[in-house]
Formats: sequence, structure tokens, C-alpha cells
Amino acid sequence: MCYFPTRRQPLLCVYRTGVKWEIEFLAARWVKGTNTMAAQQNGSRSEPEGEFSFSAEPSLEHIRRLQAEFTAERDWSQFHQPRNLLLALVGEVGELAELFQWRGEVAEGLPDWSDADRERVSQELSDVCIYLVELAEKCRVDLPQAVLQKMELNRRKYPASKVHGSSKKYTEYTD
Repeated sequence: MCYFPTRRQPLLCVYRTGVKWEIEFLAARWVKGTNTMAAQQNGSRSEPEGEFSFSAEPSLEHIRRLQAEFTAERDWSQFHQPRNLLLALVGEVGELAELFQWRGEVAEGLPDWSDADRERVSQELSDVCIYLVELAEKCRVDLPQAVLQKMELNRRKYPASKVHGSSKKYTEYTD
């Protein structure tokens, strides 16, 4: 099955080959004035213009189910306990940080990075996401709902009228 974007977003194709899931990302762009889409492999993609947004699919729940199936097929549930998943998550964050180490400030969209480096970032971010979703599952945290609740808490702690343009911690603000 493929998830077709409504904007300039990666096209995600998920399909089963034998006992494993294959995931393919294609750079997609709508051809202006038509309902057809031209897709090309990631290697020659150009940076999208304007505001970035994620594709609607797959959802976190779909990712959770795919990972649960992947883990079950390999009998890895015995190893995927919260502590182990957290340590694996930290390791993957370290691998992601290593890609940014010694580069100085990096522009949004990574325009000065090679396609190979951007692909490595994509792979490490995917590992972080997979472990985060699986850790949330094992801790029985409904991650999308928890994110909404945390964002609301942050809105109360950091009212825009009080913190606009400042990076201070909420405890540093005076009324």
C-alpha cells in the first residue's frame, strides 16, 4: 500500500515481501495544474519550498503495529522491555547527534548536506521514532494524547505574551 501526499511530501510505500515489510520512500511532487504526480528516487530530490509538514500516513498507531509485528516475527519481545528500549533509544539519539557533531550551526532543511548525509539523518531519526513508539507502547503511554496534554501544559507555562522571543525557563519569568 502507498500513502500519497497532498503536498510536497515523501511518498511512503509499505509492502510485504515474504515475511518482512519493505518500506520505500519516494520524493513526490505534484505537477502543477494536473492531478498526476511525478515521483523520483530520493537521490535526486530537490528541497521543498514553503512550510514543511508530515504526511498523514502512516499514523503512530500504524507504526506501532508494524513494529509490534516485526518484533513478534523475530521473537524479540523478550528483549524489548522498557529499560532496554530506553537504552536503545538513547543509543540511536547518540548516533543521530554524531551526524551533527562538529558541523556548527546547521540550516533548516540541511541544504548544505549531501543526499547521503540527509539519508543517514533520515535513518537515525526513523530509529529514534521506532524505539520511542515501542517504548511508549511498553509503558502504556498513548503518545499522541500525551503530546497534546504536554503541549497544553507548555502553553500555560510559557504564555506567548510573556515569553515571546526569549529562551528563558518558565521559572525565570516574573509576573
